[in-house]
Amino acid sequence: MSADGVGTSDDLKRPSFRLHRLKGDLRSFWAVTVRANWRIIFRFEDGKAFDVDLVDYH
Repeated sequence: MSADGVGTSDDLKRPSFRLHRLKGDLRSFWAVTVRANWRIIFRFEDGKAFDVDLVDYH
């Protein structure tokens, strides 16, 4: 599945992705687990993913 095929956060609701909305300064972002502390974070706007980044935010 690519980010281009995702229309809403519901499209990413798979247990293995561990999709979750972030809090605090990143509250407009969503995250999916990559490995250990690594996450791909992104914002949804009009059904598209923006500001995609790979981060270790823990």
